[in-house]
Amino acid sequence: MNNIIVMKFGGSSVATPEKIKIVAARVAKKSKSYKVVVVVSAPGDMTDDLITKATRITLLPDPREMDMLLATGEMQSIALLSMAIRSMGKDSISLTGPQAGIHADNVHTKAKIRKIMPQKIIKELQKGKVVIVAGFQGLNSNDDITTLGRGGSDLTAVALASALKAVECEIYTDVKGVYTADPRLVKDVKKLDLISYDEMLELAGVGSQVMMARSIEVAKKFNVIIHVRSSFSQEKGTLITREVPLMEDVVVSGIAYDKNEAKLSITDVPDKPGIAAKIFGALANANINVDMIIQSAARERYNDISFTVPKSELKNAVSILKKVSCNIGAGRIIYKEDVAKVSIVGIGMKSHPGVAAKMFAILANKKINIEMISTSEIKISCVVSEKDTQKAVNLLHKEFGLNKSNTR
Repeated sequence: MNNIIVMKFGGSSVATPEKIKIVAARVAKKSKSYKVVVVVSAPGDMTDDLITKATRITLLPDPREMDMLLATGEMQSIALLSMAIRSMGKDSISLTGPQAGIHADNVHTKAKIRKIMPQKIIKELQKGKVVIVAGFQGLNSNDDITTLGRGGSDLTAVALASALKAVECEIYTDVKGVYTADPRLVKDVKKLDLISYDEMLELAGVGSQVMMARSIEVAKKFNVIIHVRSSFSQEKGTLITREVPLMEDVVVSGIAYDKNEAKLSITDVPDKPGIAAKIFGALANANINVDMIIQSAARERYNDISFTVPKSELKNAVSILKKVSCNIGAGRIIYKEDVAKVSIVGIGMKSHPGVAAKMFAILANKKINIEMISTSEIKISCVVSEKDTQKAVNLLHKEFGLNKSNTR
Protein backbone atom coordinates (compact mmCIF):
# COMPACT_ATOMS: atom_id res chain seq x y z
CA MET A 1 0.00 0.00 0.00
CA ASN A 2 3.03 2.32 -0.13
CA ASN A 3 2.07 3.67 -3.59
CA ILE A 4 -0.63 5.95 -2.18
CA ILE A 5 -0.97 9.56 -3.30
CA VAL A 6 -3.17 12.06 -1.45
CA MET A 7 -4.58 14.79 -3.69
CA LYS A 8 -6.28 17.80 -2.13
CA PHE A 9 -8.44 20.24 -4.10
CA GLY A 10 -9.63 23.57 -2.70
CA GLY A 11 -13.01 25.20 -3.13
CA SER A 12 -12.06 27.12 -6.28
CA SER A 13 -11.11 23.84 -7.98
CA VAL A 14 -14.57 22.33 -7.44
CA ALA A 15 -16.65 25.51 -7.71
CA THR A 16 -18.66 24.47 -10.79
CA PRO A 17 -19.72 21.19 -12.47
CA GLU A 18 -17.25 21.93 -15.28
CA LYS A 19 -14.36 22.32 -12.83
CA ILE A 20 -15.40 19.18 -10.97
CA LYS A 21 -15.16 17.25 -14.25
CA ILE A 22 -11.65 18.63 -14.82
CA VAL A 23 -10.62 17.48 -11.33
CA ALA A 24 -12.24 14.08 -11.91
CA ALA A 25 -10.25 13.60 -15.13
CA ARG A 26 -7.02 14.48 -13.32
CA VAL A 27 -7.79 12.06 -10.49
CA ALA A 28 -8.74 9.27 -12.90
CA LYS A 29 -5.43 9.72 -14.75
CA LYS A 30 -3.45 9.66 -11.50
CA SER A 31 -5.25 6.48 -10.39
CA LYS A 32 -3.63 4.58 -13.28
CA SER A 33 -0.29 4.77 -11.45
CA TYR A 34 -1.24 5.15 -7.78
CA LYS A 35 -3.84 4.30 -5.20
CA VAL A 36 -5.52 7.68 -4.80
CA VAL A 37 -7.15 9.39 -1.82
CA VAL A 38 -8.73 12.74 -2.66
CA VAL A 39 -9.54 15.44 -0.09
CA VAL A 40 -11.86 18.25 -1.15
CA SER A 41 -13.15 21.49 0.30
CA ALA A 42 -16.63 22.98 0.00
CA PRO A 43 -17.29 24.33 -3.51
CA GLY A 44 -16.45 27.98 -4.24
CA ASP A 45 -17.60 30.40 -1.55
CA MET A 46 -20.11 28.01 -0.02
CA THR A 47 -18.57 28.08 3.47
CA ASP A 48 -18.83 31.89 3.56
CA ASP A 49 -22.39 31.69 2.23
CA LEU A 50 -23.36 29.23 4.97
CA ILE A 51 -21.82 31.46 7.64
CA THR A 52 -23.81 34.41 6.26
CA LYS A 53 -27.03 32.40 6.39
CA ALA A 54 -26.37 31.44 9.99
CA THR A 55 -25.72 35.02 11.07
CA ARG A 56 -29.01 36.08 9.47
CA ILE A 57 -30.72 33.68 11.83
CA THR A 58 -28.73 34.72 14.89
CA LEU A 59 -25.62 36.81 15.52
CA LEU A 60 -24.34 34.17 17.96
CA PRO A 61 -25.03 30.77 16.37
CA ASP A 62 -24.46 27.70 18.51
CA PRO A 63 -20.98 26.28 17.69
CA ARG A 64 -22.21 22.68 17.47
CA GLU A 65 -24.95 23.60 15.03
CA MET A 66 -22.47 25.71 13.02
CA ASP A 67 -20.35 22.61 12.58
CA MET A 68 -23.38 20.63 11.42
CA LEU A 69 -24.13 23.37 8.91
CA LEU A 70 -20.60 23.96 7.62
CA ALA A 71 -19.90 20.24 7.17
CA THR A 72 -22.60 20.08 4.49
CA GLY A 73 -20.41 22.05 2.07
CA GLU A 74 -17.71 19.38 1.82
CA MET A 75 -20.35 16.66 1.66
CA GLN A 76 -21.68 18.18 -1.55
CA SER A 77 -18.18 18.26 -3.05
CA ILE A 78 -17.28 14.66 -2.28
CA ALA A 79 -20.56 13.27 -3.65
CA LEU A 80 -20.40 15.30 -6.87
CA LEU A 81 -16.73 14.45 -7.47
CA SER A 82 -17.40 10.75 -6.89
CA MET A 83 -20.24 10.90 -9.44
CA ALA A 84 -17.92 12.56 -11.96
CA ILE A 85 -15.16 9.98 -11.48
CA ARG A 86 -17.62 7.11 -11.80
CA SER A 87 -18.98 8.61 -15.02
CA MET A 88 -15.43 8.29 -16.42
CA GLY A 89 -15.33 4.57 -15.74
CA LYS A 90 -13.31 4.57 -12.51
CA ASP A 91 -14.84 3.18 -9.33
CA SER A 92 -14.90 5.59 -6.39
CA ILE A 93 -16.51 6.19 -3.02
CA SER A 94 -17.09 9.35 -1.00
CA LEU A 95 -16.56 9.43 2.77
CA THR A 96 -17.27 12.09 5.37
CA GLY A 97 -14.53 12.88 7.86
CA PRO A 98 -16.08 10.62 10.52
CA GLN A 99 -16.53 7.78 8.01
CA ALA A 100 -12.87 8.14 7.05
CA GLY A 101 -11.84 7.61 10.69
CA ILE A 102 -10.80 11.18 11.50
CA HIS A 103 -11.21 11.79 15.22
CA ALA A 104 -10.95 15.30 16.67
CA ASP A 105 -11.23 17.03 20.02
CA ASN A 106 -14.38 18.71 21.34
CA VAL A 107 -13.63 22.34 20.39
CA HIS A 108 -16.34 23.15 17.88
CA THR A 109 -15.48 25.22 14.76
CA LYS A 110 -11.70 24.92 15.31
CA ALA A 111 -11.03 21.39 16.47
CA LYS A 112 -7.68 19.59 16.39
CA ILE A 113 -7.22 16.12 14.97
CA ARG A 114 -6.53 13.62 17.75
CA LYS A 115 -6.09 10.43 15.73
CA ILE A 116 -6.91 8.85 12.39
CA MET A 117 -8.16 5.29 12.06
CA PRO A 118 -8.05 4.77 8.28
CA GLN A 119 -9.17 1.15 8.10
CA LYS A 120 -12.18 1.92 5.90
CA ILE A 121 -10.04 4.00 3.54
CA ILE A 122 -7.51 1.16 3.21
CA LYS A 123 -10.29 -1.39 2.67
CA GLU A 124 -11.78 0.67 -0.18
CA LEU A 125 -8.36 1.30 -1.77
CA GLN A 126 -7.73 -2.44 -1.78
CA LYS A 127 -10.93 -2.82 -3.80
CA GLY A 128 -9.40 -0.56 -6.44
CA LYS A 129 -11.53 2.46 -5.65
CA VAL A 130 -10.59 6.12 -5.54
CA VAL A 131 -11.47 7.29 -2.02
CA ILE A 132 -12.80 10.84 -1.73
CA VAL A 133 -12.73 12.30 1.79
CA ALA A 134 -14.45 15.44 3.04
CA GLY A 135 -11.82 17.84 4.31
CA PHE A 136 -12.26 20.17 7.27
CA GLN A 137 -14.24 17.76 9.45
CA GLY A 138 -13.95 15.00 12.02
CA LEU A 139 -15.80 13.22 14.80
CA ASN A 140 -15.45 14.24 18.44
CA SER A 141 -15.82 12.15 21.60
CA ASN A 142 -19.54 12.99 21.77
CA ASP A 143 -20.05 11.44 18.31
CA ASP A 144 -20.72 14.90 16.89
CA ILE A 145 -19.28 16.32 13.70
CA THR A 146 -16.74 19.02 14.37
CA THR A 147 -14.80 21.22 11.95
CA LEU A 148 -11.09 22.03 11.92
CA GLY A 149 -11.13 25.77 11.28
CA ARG A 150 -10.18 27.77 8.21
CA GLY A 151 -7.88 25.83 5.91
CA GLY A 152 -8.80 22.59 7.66
CA SER A 153 -8.89 20.64 4.41
CA ASP A 154 -5.12 21.09 4.08
CA LEU A 155 -4.75 19.63 7.55
CA THR A 156 -7.01 16.70 6.65
CA ALA A 157 -4.92 15.94 3.56
CA VAL A 158 -1.54 16.08 5.30
CA ALA A 159 -2.78 14.07 8.30
CA LEU A 160 -4.19 11.39 6.00
CA ALA A 161 -0.94 11.29 4.01
CA SER A 162 0.91 10.67 7.27
CA ALA A 163 -1.52 8.01 8.51
CA LEU A 164 -1.49 6.20 5.15
CA LYS A 165 2.29 6.61 4.65
CA ALA A 166 1.60 8.21 1.29
CA VAL A 167 4.37 8.84 -1.22
CA GLU A 168 3.36 12.48 -1.47
CA CYS A 169 0.60 14.90 -0.57
CA GLU A 170 -0.39 17.03 -3.55
CA ILE A 171 -2.14 20.30 -2.70
CA TYR A 172 -3.94 21.70 -5.74
CA THR A 173 -4.78 25.40 -5.75
CA ASP A 174 -5.58 28.20 -8.20
CA VAL A 175 -1.89 29.22 -8.31
CA LYS A 176 1.08 27.29 -9.69
CA GLY A 177 2.96 26.94 -6.42
CA VAL A 178 4.50 28.99 -3.62
CA TYR A 179 5.67 32.41 -4.75
CA THR A 180 8.09 34.94 -3.29
CA ALA A 181 5.02 37.13 -2.58
CA ASP A 182 1.30 37.28 -3.33
CA PRO A 183 0.95 37.49 -7.16
CA ARG A 184 -2.19 39.60 -6.68
CA LEU A 185 -0.15 42.29 -4.93
CA VAL A 186 3.26 42.06 -6.59
CA LYS A 187 3.78 41.85 -10.36
CA ASP A 188 7.30 40.41 -10.60
CA VAL A 189 7.00 37.46 -8.20
CA LYS A 190 8.97 34.26 -8.74
CA LYS A 191 7.76 30.72 -8.11
CA LEU A 192 9.90 28.73 -5.67
CA ASP A 193 10.76 25.20 -6.80
CA LEU A 194 11.62 24.17 -3.23
CA ILE A 195 10.95 25.57 0.24
CA SER A 196 11.64 24.15 3.69
CA TYR A 197 9.00 23.25 6.26
CA ASP A 198 10.33 25.96 8.59
CA GLU A 199 10.09 28.71 5.97
CA MET A 200 6.65 27.60 4.79
CA LEU A 201 5.47 27.37 8.39
CA GLU A 202 6.54 30.95 9.02
CA LEU A 203 4.97 32.17 5.75
CA ALA A 204 1.70 30.40 6.56
CA GLY A 205 1.74 31.82 10.08
CA VAL A 206 2.14 35.41 8.90
CA GLY A 207 -0.52 35.52 6.23
CA SER A 208 0.44 33.48 3.17
CA GLN A 209 -2.83 31.87 2.08
CA VAL A 210 -1.27 29.01 0.12
CA MET A 211 -1.41 26.58 3.05
CA MET A 212 -2.63 26.41 6.63
CA ALA A 213 0.11 26.64 9.28
CA ARG A 214 -1.20 23.64 11.25
CA SER A 215 -0.91 21.44 8.16
CA ILE A 216 2.76 22.38 7.75
CA GLU A 217 3.41 21.57 11.42
CA VAL A 218 2.00 18.06 10.88
CA ALA A 219 3.98 17.64 7.65
CA LYS A 220 7.21 18.62 9.42
CA LYS A 221 6.54 16.36 12.39
CA PHE A 222 5.86 13.29 10.23
CA ASN A 223 8.08 14.21 7.26
CA VAL A 224 5.24 14.36 4.72
CA ILE A 225 6.42 15.69 1.36
CA ILE A 226 3.97 18.30 0.06
CA HIS A 227 3.70 19.31 -3.58
CA VAL A 228 1.79 22.58 -4.06
CA ARG A 229 0.60 22.85 -7.66
CA SER A 230 -2.12 24.27 -9.91
CA SER A 231 -5.42 22.52 -10.54
CA PHE A 232 -5.38 23.89 -14.07
CA SER A 233 -1.80 23.17 -15.14
CA GLN A 234 0.34 20.04 -15.51
CA GLU A 235 3.62 21.77 -14.69
CA LYS A 236 5.57 21.09 -11.52
CA GLY A 237 4.76 23.34 -8.57
CA THR A 238 6.63 23.83 -5.28
CA LEU A 239 7.92 20.99 -3.11
CA ILE A 240 7.81 21.57 0.66
CA THR A 241 10.40 19.33 2.29
CA ARG A 242 12.76 19.10 5.25
CA GLU A 243 15.99 19.87 3.37
CA VAL A 244 16.42 22.54 0.69
CA PRO A 245 19.80 22.92 -1.10
CA LEU A 246 21.53 26.29 -0.69
CA MET A 247 18.93 27.24 1.91
CA GLU A 248 21.17 29.61 3.86
CA ASP A 249 22.50 31.34 0.74
CA VAL A 250 19.12 33.02 0.17
CA VAL A 251 18.64 35.66 2.87
CA VAL A 252 14.91 36.22 2.31
CA SER A 253 12.82 33.64 0.47
CA GLY A 254 9.38 35.21 0.73
CA ILE A 255 7.23 38.16 1.76
CA ALA A 256 3.79 37.71 3.33
CA TYR A 257 1.08 39.97 4.67
CA ASP A 258 -2.06 39.58 6.73
CA LYS A 259 -4.89 42.12 6.76
CA ASN A 260 -6.92 39.98 9.15
CA GLU A 261 -5.20 41.57 12.14
CA ALA A 262 -6.53 43.86 14.84
CA LYS A 263 -4.35 45.63 17.39
CA LEU A 264 -5.45 45.76 21.02
CA SER A 265 -3.92 47.66 23.94
CA ILE A 266 -4.75 47.45 27.61
CA THR A 267 -3.42 50.56 29.34
CA ASP A 268 -2.13 51.27 32.85
CA VAL A 269 -1.60 47.63 33.74
CA PRO A 270 -0.21 47.14 37.27
CA ASP A 271 3.41 45.98 37.08
CA LYS A 272 2.97 42.91 39.29
CA PRO A 273 3.75 39.18 38.89
CA GLY A 274 0.88 37.15 37.41
CA ILE A 275 -0.96 40.05 35.77
CA ALA A 276 -0.01 39.07 32.22
CA ALA A 277 -1.08 35.49 32.97
CA LYS A 278 -4.53 36.72 33.98
CA ILE A 279 -4.92 38.79 30.81
CA PHE A 280 -3.81 36.16 28.34
CA GLY A 281 -5.28 33.29 30.34
CA ALA A 282 -8.74 34.84 29.97
CA LEU A 283 -8.24 35.13 26.19
CA ALA A 284 -6.93 31.56 25.98
CA ASN A 285 -9.97 30.25 27.86
CA ALA A 286 -12.10 31.80 25.12
CA ASN A 287 -9.93 30.10 22.43
CA ILE A 288 -8.73 33.47 21.12
CA ASN A 289 -5.36 33.25 19.39
CA VAL A 290 -2.96 36.04 20.33
CA ASP A 291 -0.12 36.84 17.95
CA MET A 292 2.36 39.70 18.46
CA ILE A 293 2.78 40.97 22.04
CA ILE A 294 4.58 44.12 23.21
CA GLN A 295 4.83 45.37 26.78
CA SER A 296 6.05 48.91 27.37
CA ALA A 297 8.63 49.76 30.01
CA ALA A 298 7.06 50.23 33.43
CA ARG A 299 6.36 53.80 34.55
CA GLU A 300 5.39 54.38 38.16
CA ARG A 301 4.63 50.65 38.49
CA TYR A 302 2.26 50.65 35.52
CA ASN A 303 2.74 49.71 31.86
CA ASP A 304 0.77 49.15 28.65
CA ILE A 305 0.42 45.81 26.90
CA SER A 306 -0.38 45.67 23.19
CA PHE A 307 -1.03 42.60 21.06
CA THR A 308 -2.79 41.43 17.91
CA VAL A 309 -5.71 39.07 17.42
CA PRO A 310 -7.68 38.00 14.32
CA LYS A 311 -10.24 40.65 13.37
CA SER A 312 -12.98 38.05 13.69
CA GLU A 313 -12.07 37.68 17.39
CA LEU A 314 -11.83 41.43 18.13
CA LYS A 315 -15.33 41.98 19.52
CA ASN A 316 -15.06 39.03 21.87
CA ALA A 317 -11.53 39.99 22.92
CA VAL A 318 -12.56 43.57 23.79
CA SER A 319 -15.45 42.27 25.88
CA ILE A 320 -13.15 39.92 27.80
CA LEU A 321 -10.46 42.56 28.31
CA LYS A 322 -12.94 45.05 29.78
CA LYS A 323 -13.83 42.52 32.46
CA VAL A 324 -10.20 41.62 33.11
CA SER A 325 -9.24 45.31 33.29
CA CYS A 326 -11.76 45.89 36.05
CA ASN A 327 -10.55 42.85 37.97
CA ILE A 328 -6.85 43.79 37.86
CA GLY A 329 -7.26 47.55 38.20
CA ALA A 330 -6.00 48.42 34.72
CA GLY A 331 -7.07 51.30 32.47
CA ARG A 332 -8.72 51.74 29.08
CA ILE A 333 -8.92 49.24 26.25
CA ILE A 334 -7.82 50.72 22.92
CA TYR A 335 -8.13 48.91 19.61
CA LYS A 336 -7.45 49.46 15.90
CA GLU A 337 -8.79 47.46 12.96
CA ASP A 338 -7.08 49.28 10.09
CA VAL A 339 -3.72 47.55 10.49
CA ALA A 340 -1.85 44.79 8.65
CA LYS A 341 1.11 42.57 9.40
CA VAL A 342 3.91 42.51 6.81
CA SER A 343 6.63 39.88 7.18
CA ILE A 344 9.86 38.72 5.57
CA VAL A 345 10.90 35.07 5.90
CA GLY A 346 14.13 33.21 5.15
CA ILE A 347 16.43 30.59 6.67
CA GLY A 348 19.36 32.74 5.48
CA MET A 349 18.57 35.35 8.14
CA LYS A 350 20.34 33.12 10.66
CA SER A 351 23.71 33.70 9.01
CA HIS A 352 23.24 37.22 7.61
CA PRO A 353 23.26 40.03 10.23
CA GLY A 354 21.55 43.35 9.62
CA VAL A 355 18.39 42.02 7.95
CA ALA A 356 16.08 43.66 10.49
CA ALA A 357 17.86 47.00 10.19
CA LYS A 358 17.56 46.85 6.41
CA MET A 359 13.83 46.09 6.60
CA PHE A 360 13.19 48.98 9.00
CA ALA A 361 15.22 51.36 6.83
CA ILE A 362 13.32 50.37 3.67
CA LEU A 363 10.00 51.14 5.33
CA ALA A 364 11.24 54.32 6.99
CA ASN A 365 12.57 55.73 3.71
CA LYS A 366 9.03 55.62 2.30
CA LYS A 367 7.45 57.08 5.46
CA ILE A 368 5.77 53.79 6.44
CA ASN A 369 5.33 53.80 10.22
CA ILE A 370 5.97 50.60 12.18
CA GLU A 371 3.56 50.11 15.09
CA MET A 372 4.73 46.71 16.37
CA ILE A 373 7.66 44.37 15.68
CA SER A 374 8.00 40.62 16.18
CA THR A 375 10.94 38.40 15.25
CA SER A 376 12.07 34.79 15.16
CA GLU A 377 15.27 33.21 13.85
CA ILE A 378 13.93 33.22 10.30
CA LYS A 379 11.15 35.84 10.33
CA ILE A 380 10.63 39.54 10.97
CA SER A 381 7.08 40.92 11.15
CA CYS A 382 5.96 44.54 11.36
CA VAL A 383 2.47 45.89 11.99
CA VAL A 384 1.77 48.85 9.70
CA SER A 385 -1.28 50.83 8.62
CA GLU A 386 -3.52 48.73 6.37
CA LYS A 387 -3.37 51.40 3.63
CA ASP A 388 0.43 50.92 3.40
CA THR A 389 0.27 47.14 2.86
CA GLN A 390 0.74 47.02 -0.89
CA LYS A 391 3.49 49.64 -0.87
CA ALA A 392 5.37 47.85 1.92
CA VAL A 393 5.16 44.40 0.30
CA ASN A 394 6.32 45.66 -3.10
CA LEU A 395 9.19 47.67 -1.58
CA LEU A 396 10.48 44.76 0.48
CA HIS A 397 10.12 42.33 -2.43
CA LYS A 398 12.23 44.59 -4.66
CA GLU A 399 14.85 45.70 -2.13
CA PHE A 400 15.56 42.14 -0.96
CA GLY A 401 16.04 41.02 -4.57
CA LEU A 402 13.12 38.63 -4.78
CA ASN A 403 12.20 39.95 -8.23
CA LYS A 404 15.41 38.39 -9.59
CA SER A 405 15.86 34.87 -10.90
CA ASN A 406 14.91 32.13 -8.45
CA THR A 407 17.96 30.36 -7.03
CA ARG A 408 16.02 27.37 -5.74
